[in-house]
Amino acid sequence: MSSYMLDTNHASRLIMQEHPLHRRVLNEIDNGYRFTFCVPILTEVLFGIGILPRAVDNLARWATIRPDFPCYATYEVDAQFAAELQITCRRRGRQLETVDALIAAVALRYELTLLTTDKDFLAVPGLQLENWVMLP
Repeated sequence: MSSYMLDTNHASRLIMQEHPLHRRVLNEIDNGYRFTFCVPILTEVLFGIGILPRAVDNLARWATIRPDFPCYATYEVDAQFAAELQITCRRRGRQLETVDALIAAVALRYELTLLTTDKDFLAVPGLQLENWVMLP
């Protein structure tokens, strides 16, 4: 069974029932796959869908799907690991934002493949990445 963490650019698309990602994720849940996110992602999703013109509808749709996706909290150990990842990336000439470093730390700690379109994560050693949205 595969376990994934949905980055914001994937999780936010789940409110669009017509989006191919929405259907794919639901199909894979039926096949035993596990999808999660973490608190920093939840914050970004709620902000992103909450500022759109259809905010009320978006938040209502989110509330209906939210129970199907466990959410990992972040802890001091994640903060320490995230800072180490940022330092490692910086030494390699790459920038990793704090929120992204926290997301990567949680995904690595729980051995989750991160579903993302964000190329900044390519700099994180050992992080398994997939893009199910397929943006150029």
